[in-house]
Amino acid sequence: MTPVLALSGVTRRFGDIEVLHGVDLPLQAGEVHALIGENGAGKSTIMKILGGFLQPTTGQVLLDGKPATHLSGPAAEAAGIVVIHQEFNLVPDLSVAANIFLGREITRGPRLDHRAMAEAAAALLARLDTPIRPTALIRDLSVPDRQMVEIAKALSRQARVFIMDEPSAALTHREVESLYAQVDRLRAEGVALLFCSHRLDEVARLADRITVLRDGSVVARAVRGDMTEDGMATAMVGRELADIFPAKAAGFGDELLRVEHLNVPGTVPVHDATVTLRHGEVLGIAGLVGSGRTELAEAIAGLRRSEGRISVRRAPVQIRTPADAAQAGIAYLTEDRKEAGLLLDKPLTQNLTLSALGSFGFRIDGAREAAAMADATREFDIRAASPDMPAGALSGGNQQKLLLAKTMLTEPRIVIIDEPTRGIDVGTKQQIYRFVRALAAGGRGVVVISSELPEVMGLADRVLVMRQGRIAGEVAGPQITEENIVRLAMGVAGAAGGAAQGDTQQGDTQKEPA
Repeated sequence: MTPVLALSGVTRRFGDIEVLHGVDLPLQAGEVHALIGENGAGKSTIMKILGGFLQPTTGQVLLDGKPATHLSGPAAEAAGIVVIHQEFNLVPDLSVAANIFLGREITRGPRLDHRAMAEAAAALLARLDTPIRPTALIRDLSVPDRQMVEIAKALSRQARVFIMDEPSAALTHREVESLYAQVDRLRAEGVALLFCSHRLDEVARLADRITVLRDGSVVARAVRGDMTEDGMATAMVGRELADIFPAKAAGFGDELLRVEHLNVPGTVPVHDATVTLRHGEVLGIAGLVGSGRTELAEAIAGLRRSEGRISVRRAPVQIRTPADAAQAGIAYLTEDRKEAGLLLDKPLTQNLTLSALGSFGFRIDGAREAAAMADATREFDIRAASPDMPAGALSGGNQQKLLLAKTMLTEPRIVIIDEPTRGIDVGTKQQIYRFVRALAAGGRGVVVISSELPEVMGLADRVLVMRQGRIAGEVAGPQITEENIVRLAMGVAGAAGGAAQGDTQQGDTQKEPA
């Protein structure tokens, strides 16, 4: 059968560097073709070529078996090729409906038909089983809700080919299941789908065909059922990943942070939260999206107004601004590195030193900045062609490592990391996990917030579980299990061996919680 869309012998160069080497990739109607690989393997370049945003250096793009010479983005979309980008392509000050139909507005005579667009948007959102209102402004939506709008926007086009770049990375469990239902529906309708994901369980669940990319070359191909998740990971990184999580600590130091009876107003309010953290400890915070995890972290970091008591090393501190938090030795890595963490159009060096400019002199010392960038590149294994390249040109994993390096340049004692590995491949995840453990081993206290339960369970020495803005309970040691965390997050019942808020441990975490 002739593929709907295909790459044939495609190479791509950026200057003297060849990033794709003779890639063949066929997309068949009615199939989900998963493209997997580490960050920097070349997946994004392939998607941009298929979507008409880049041209191959050599080789061909074939549409219905015929060369599609100089395929542009608009021409690709006109041919029914739709890309759901990992980076949101939404206008913050427009409504959901306006974004879904941007550039393809429904009109009645010379005027925009806002009612028709709102009704059509509502039907698309209902198809995704999401409560988002068509009239809501994008800037008021959470990251998961913005992802659902991107998916609805793509579904509004009558596509023959869907190219999906990490579409589930920011979604809740319920939203992920809705996405899977749409993928199954599109496949049944004869659409060809290219699905790029770092979640190997969903690749196993969805893919009819798998192509593994490493360093710009295809290193493995498989059909459904022929490659296990372990096999995928090994093919991606070229080595076994049996011990992805480093060993946990055997004990901890004195109390480093205490948050007592913290209340955070807002759309997702936090009520009466008490948190403790010790030197050398990794504290996990789990819960459903919308449970108040990020709101709690942002309040501790001075990004949200709050009421309550905060102490660092048993000394009371007042945190009303990020500067107050930094003065107290608290640093926060945002869950949205692209919008709130990095200046994507600025060089790596400027991004690295932005939060610590005071340490580089009244007039910024360029030589010291360059030395700091060289140190960060080595310490955090940031893989970049040049320190002068824009941060937006880095892969997702390298952006996250740059953000971590930027945060650590201020030498914080307490590091709060929100979604540390969202949209990052399995090999880079392993690196990030080792960085986190190294921070704790150096005597810092680390708080990790994650929607991925295996990540929380594998990293954390102790886990607080939030539900509806409150800390529903705590688990530690052998009680850190998926069942216990889910029970607390869903409010089914207290976890076996878990402690409720107010019973938070003060002693040795190696003891089982009461």
